[in-house]
Amino acid sequence: MPSVVGLLEQRELVARRRVDELREEADRIQAELAVAERDWKEWAIARSRVGEVLAPADETGHGHDRADRTAPAADGQAEEVSPTPEAAKTKSQVPVWRSGLAWSALSVDYQRILTALADRARLGQGPMTCQEMAASLSKPCCSSASRVRP
Repeated sequence: MPSVVGLLEQRELVARRRVDELREEADRIQAELAVAERDWKEWAIARSRVGEVLAPADETGHGHDRADRTAPAADGQAEEVSPTPEAAKTKSQVPVWRSGLAWSALSVDYQRILTALADRARLGQGPMTCQEMAASLSKPCCSSASRVRP
């Protein structure tokens, strides 16, 4: 006949193994949860940032178009405004949009992006994917059309 202490040790071992299995599963789920939360936060930030950028255009009923970058000449014809020396430098912070802000306040790369988007909107072609944007700017494309990493 087995001893009581031996039976207790067997049951303790079974219980400890079950606890270890559950801890491993909990650690795996915690790791998956952390990845999912990070992904969710990135999408929320992206949506928020795009909403901030698009809000002024949506509120006024028109986006940035070529008319924003033109100035009337003496003969009444519109002429293209050239970038000014105070244009933003590469890797500089984008100025907050306000009514009357000239495109020349943006860096050359941002001006190229806005031009590509304005041309696309003017042609009624809808939103641009990362691949289309990269092709229009003649730059290498990101690996996924839906994710753009800063």
